[in-house]
Amino acid sequence: QVQVVESGGGLVQAGGSLRLSCAASGVTTGVNTMAWYRQAPGNQREVVATFTYDDKTDYADSVRGRFTISGDKGKNTVYLQMNSLKPEDTGVFYCRAGFTHSTNWIRGYWGQGTQVTVSS
Repeated sequence: QVQVVESGGGLVQAGGSLRLSCAASGVTTGVNTMAWYRQAPGNQREVVATFTYDDKTDYADSVRGRFTISGDKGKNTVYLQMNSLKPEDTGVFYCRAGFTHSTNWIRGYWGQGTQVTVSS
C-alpha cells in the first residue's frame, strides 16, 4: 500500500503564489508517476500537472505558464509551484502517486487533499 500526503494549501489573494508538497510512502516500488489534480466546488476532479520519473512534465492548458511541477524521485516527493493565482484556481488539490503506462493510470493512490482558496 502507498500512503500519499499533501501539504501547503491556504488562502491567498489573486496574483499571489503558493507551493504545494506531496510525499508518497509505504510500498513505493513501481511508482513512476506523481500528479496534481484540482476539484472546484460542483466540478469534477481534473488533472493540473503531471510528473513522470523519466523527468517529463505535462500541464493543463489553464495553468501552463503559471504552475510548475517538480519532483524528487529518490524521495517520492513532488511539488507544485503556483504563481499568478486566479480566483478560478480555487479548489481542493489532490496528489496522486502510482504507476502509469502510456499516460494511462494502471494503479494510483490518492492523498486526502489540501484546500487552496484564491480571493479576488
